[in-house]
Amino acid sequence: MRVVVQRVAHAQVDIEQNTCAKIGKGLLLFVGITHSDTEADLDWMCKKITQLRIFADENGQMNLSVLDIKGSILLVSQFTLYAAVQKGNRPSFMEAAAPTQAAPMVEQFRLKLSQVLQQAIPSGVFGADMKVSLLNDGPVTILIDSKNKT
Repeated sequence: MRVVVQRVAHAQVDIEQNTCAKIGKGLLLFVGITHSDTEADLDWMCKKITQLRIFADENGQMNLSVLDIKGSILLVSQFTLYAAVQKGNRPSFMEAAAPTQAAPMVEQFRLKLSQVLQQAIPSGVFGADMKVSLLNDGPVTILIDSKNKT
């Protein structure tokens, strides 16, 4: 499982010029699922992201988590996080899980985040042509891979 975490002042997802999800201050998550991902990957990633201290405290130091600031999370599925570009010029997506596996796992991840944050987690629509807009705060952008825990 790969997640690109972006600290945002606000973010939203539009589909066919209609806003389907938006948040204020918090985290925008681009989520990719691979074939070998399990519920353990979801649990580890949920804990890592919700406890990641990337928001400024009163001294301007990154010491606060999204939980600490009572921020929001917007989740967007993105199979292209598993693009392989070593050969040729067209990316291969062989490492991305098929939609039949990935869609339920992304939804399960959204529900786990919702339980931890005790709030609804808005999301894009799996497989849709989405337009994502955001104001990256910092900028802070972090790539986390559940297969690289150590």
